Amino acid sequence: MAGEAFADAYPGAEGYGMLEALLEQAQRAAPTDMPDLVNRHATALGLRYVGLYLVDIQQRQLCPLGVGQRSFSVDSSLAGWTYRTLAMRVEDADDPEGGIRVWLPLVDGVERLGVLEVRTDLLDGERMRRCRALAALLAPIITSKRAYSDTFVRQARTQPMQLPAEMVRAFLPPRTIGNEQAVSTAVLEPAYELGGDAFDHSMTQETLHAAIIDSMGHDLAAGLATSVALAGCRSGRRAGADLRETVDTVDQALCQWLPDRFATGVFLQLDLADGRLRWVNAGHPPPLLIRRHAVLDRALERPGQLPLGLPAALSPEPRTVHVADLEPGDRVLLYTDGVTEARDSNGALFGLERFTDTIIRATAGGELAFETLRRLIHFIVDDQGNELRDDATMLLVEWCPGPWGPGGVAPTG
Repeated sequence: MAGEAFADAYPGAEGYGMLEALLEQAQRAAPTDMPDLVNRHATALGLRYVGLYLVDIQQRQLCPLGVGQRSFSVDSSLAGWTYRTLAMRVEDADDPEGGIRVWLPLVDGVERLGVLEVRTDLLDGERMRRCRALAALLAPIITSKRAYSDTFVRQARTQPMQLPAEMVRAFLPPRTIGNEQAVSTAVLEPAYELGGDAFDHSMTQETLHAAIIDSMGHDLAAGLATSVALAGCRSGRRAGADLRETVDTVDQALCQWLPDRFATGVFLQLDLADGRLRWVNAGHPPPLLIRRHAVLDRALERPGQLPLGLPAALSPEPRTVHVADLEPGDRVLLYTDGVTEARDSNGALFGLERFTDTIIRATAGGELAFETLRRLIHFIVDDQGNELRDDATMLLVEWCPGPWGPGGVAPTG
């Protein structure tokens, strides 16, 4: 069936049988064997060499899977340009054998994994189709192996990870999810020293669910509270609870299991068909609404409510569900106070005004949603000299119904 699928996607491609064989062998191969396995099939596909590069956890470097290859900067290389734009790039190969080097994005769904390097003596239409099919084949295999392999996890890290961060990251979903109607993407810093921040998102046929959580403290107990909150959120959602009931489940879970801990958070649901946004704000900074490259002042600001874990103990009042209607292309940004309360090397507060100004500049170029967020968190971290005093987490939801717009997923070739 795999070979037939590739034959349908790439009509007339004589190499689809080889791609089918590669798929079958790659599914059984150990992660460490992937580079050699792919290159054993490269010649039969009319290619000289294939390299796999996975992005590191901070999305700064493209790290080779295997030995003997160098890393590439996401911000200052052709490989990085392919990662940032999801567009193929072709250049002359810089090796004694000459030929052509092709860079292709490795994308599983809308989650950017890294890039694929292909070297070939010539690039005609047939080889181009095989390169694209190879990238499409390898991305979901990498995702499946990453779930159980430390090889891929180590590949994405440039330094040791602290225990609280290890625990929280074990609960996190993919960094980006989406379809032809909406995209949700998130970033967290400091990547290796997280305490109590986390995000969650999920999609059904009709609804995008997303949440951001900030637990009290910056220690292992904060990470534990965040993990309980994430579990409560998913438990309620997967049981068919509505938004208010889902947040109530989180309240009850924290009150029962960690009564001396609380968290703030925002939980939202986006109707994919009509753009109706529903959200609950539990003592958290209000979401920001970005429309036509401008932050609408206080558009989603509503009266505050108690943090998570407290209503179950202190108040019988149910959570308030707020409602707003989005326009196509609107972006909703959730963030933790570690973003606005960060201070630079001179002690100056980053602040909400500077934050919103940075958002406007980041979105003005019409970038993909996940690239906007990547550049935004890097700007904040670099401005603080990599010395964030608290977790800084952002989650960006974009409603883009219909054909992919400039903020959705760009074509890959």
